[in-house]
Amino acid sequence: MQKFIPICIEKEEPEVAKQYEQIAEKLKRALNNHGWDGRWFKRAFMDDGNVLGSMQNEECRIDSIAQSWSVISGAGDNDKKYISMESLENHLVDKENGIIKLLDPPFEKGILNPGYIKAYLPGTRENGGQYTHGSIWAIIAQSILGFGNKAGEYYRMINPIEHTRTKEAAGKYKVEPYVIAADIYGKKNLAGRGGWTWYTGSASWMYEAGIKYLLGLRIEKGKLKLMPCIPNDWKEYTIKYKYGSSIYHIRIHNPYGKETGVTTFKLDGQEIEQKEITLNPNGGVYNVEVEM
Repeated sequence: MQKFIPICIEKEEPEVAKQYEQIAEKLKRALNNHGWDGRWFKRAFMDDGNVLGSMQNEECRIDSIAQSWSVISGAGDNDKKYISMESLENHLVDKENGIIKLLDPPFEKGILNPGYIKAYLPGTRENGGQYTHGSIWAIIAQSILGFGNKAGEYYRMINPIEHTRTKEAAGKYKVEPYVIAADIYGKKNLAGRGGWTWYTGSASWMYEAGIKYLLGLRIEKGKLKLMPCIPNDWKEYTIKYKYGSSIYHIRIHNPYGKETGVTTFKLDGQEIEQKEITLNPNGGVYNVEVEM
């Protein structure tokens, strides 16, 4: 709705835009009042009145998607966003197996009947394993909150190359180290084993998280700006960006060990106050220097 509001204004339909604003605000209030479970957001209300993602449950007490999207959507109240992401880390990030689970505990013998995912063994695919889309949304949410250390740690952790650094790890992971797995098992003797690979949805989200949210390369309406959110021990990194027939050499310096924020932005040695530039597609080589 929030993305449609400017389209309505552009199309000279202010009454529709106003209606969408009111509905969005009403929905936001309902989510924060009725969707909040004390330490995290509930996942769903079922037809029979049962709730998914509540601390009252024996199974599926917490689900990662509701926490991440409370941040990504901007709908979560400020304090609740931070509390819910802390709960996600405490309950769903499994550093031992290098995964971020979709939900926990998995469905098995309880009264909740969420549909087909209960047919999977506990800890497999959506049923309590890592469903990689959800893991990447957690990375994006941490980036939006400005937590570069956590975003970088999560990104590194779920990178498939990290699951195959040793013969033992590769023997557990069992799938390719150079493509994203759509899911990784999360329980008992199968924990850490990769599932479906060559899955374009989770691969494209991984690029989005890395390039747009960590490295901070933003291209919007023909303009380039940089909004890095990185681990504070990254001192420098470079990006080579091709736009039309032009090349942009971008260097980001982080001398003070920051996680986010841009102090100076220079194009070919000249400081740009607005910290963004209009891209030229017609040829040339340009040097962008950014200091955090």
